[in-house]
Amino acid sequence: MAAPAPGILADNMPTPEGPDTASDTAPAGDSATYPAPPAYFIEALVDAERLLKYAAEIGVDIDDKTRSSVLEARLAVTAGWNTTTAANLLAALTRLAAQLRPVTAESLRTFDTRPTVRTYWTWVICLAVVIVPFSLASFISSAISNTIRSDIASANDLTVKLTAQFGPFSDQAAAATLAAASGNTTATASLPPGLSPSDALTELQTFAAQIRAIYARSRQLNRLILGRVWDPLADQVKKDGYKNTFELKVPLPLPLSGVVSDRVSVYQDARYFGQEVTDDVSVFYGAIATCILPVLYALLGTCAFLLRSFSQEMSSRTFVPSHSDSARFLIAAIVGGVVGLFNNFTFSQGASIPPLAIAFVVGYAVDVFFSFLEGLIQAFTKSKNGPNTPSTAPAAS
Repeated sequence: MAAPAPGILADNMPTPEGPDTASDTAPAGDSATYPAPPAYFIEALVDAERLLKYAAEIGVDIDDKTRSSVLEARLAVTAGWNTTTAANLLAALTRLAAQLRPVTAESLRTFDTRPTVRTYWTWVICLAVVIVPFSLASFISSAISNTIRSDIASANDLTVKLTAQFGPFSDQAAAATLAAASGNTTATASLPPGLSPSDALTELQTFAAQIRAIYARSRQLNRLILGRVWDPLADQVKKDGYKNTFELKVPLPLPLSGVVSDRVSVYQDARYFGQEVTDDVSVFYGAIATCILPVLYALLGTCAFLLRSFSQEMSSRTFVPSHSDSARFLIAAIVGGVVGLFNNFTFSQGASIPPLAIAFVVGYAVDVFFSFLEGLIQAFTKSKNGPNTPSTAPAAS
């Protein structure tokens, strides 16, 4: 029997064909021929043929030696192979891989990409189902809360003004005011200096309109937190009706000081309701916007990055299925949670980006946030070691 070829090809090598006598004179070494190639030989041959075919499809010129080595290896599968054929095949595979990079033999394999696309779309849909309602509710609640606070501040000023104007009036003064409003100019002297009858009635009407607006917006805002805040005017509205509770009576009853007192009483309940609702909404949706939405936006940014990378890799024939996507989602969730701890990020020329936008950006490009953290660490390290850095000793003369 002929001795197996030396080197790494000797392991698990099949016995070459030849006579069964001890006087066998079959050639040894590189010229020894073996009928059944090992598994790695077949895998390397398939990869080399795949790369060679791809090079022909895109018009890349491959040298004759590389092409001949691959074709000879294919013939050796049935005719018998030797160490020279194997070495030439591996050398040809190396040259093809270097010449066609970043395309690899693995990326040229036929993969079922539907599970990958289905996974990405599942993530996007699930995140959108949660993000869109909460983002919309946060935006609406923030806008309504700001309007309620503005109306309360304006109504507070008007309350003080009306109380000072109409509080000390007697029934006669109130009657004079109504008479002046109906056209009797002789009664205008009973009004405070600088206040006309039309201005007085306008202020009362404005005050009533502000009370209605505060109460209506507070009820809208209370629905966003599932009616957690008690409505102090609900029973009165149910008993007297919405119009009788918030509208001015026509004609206005005397004295006007009683009208003002009644409106102030209703306003105090509406103000309490509005302040409680805005406080609860600020806590509830503030926690969501700080702790939950940044994580979700970071995950959404990761989905956008993976979908874009998948599209590019499929176009360039460099896509290879990988399990690293799950790690990227985990990193994005951690980074999104950390971003929620920061306030608005301020850049040059006073431009600022809210945390939710930053969360999406760092989810799309996680390396950006890592660079930001490394910059902070370096800044803290320099500030800590700077004053304690020993000065260089003067050289000896």
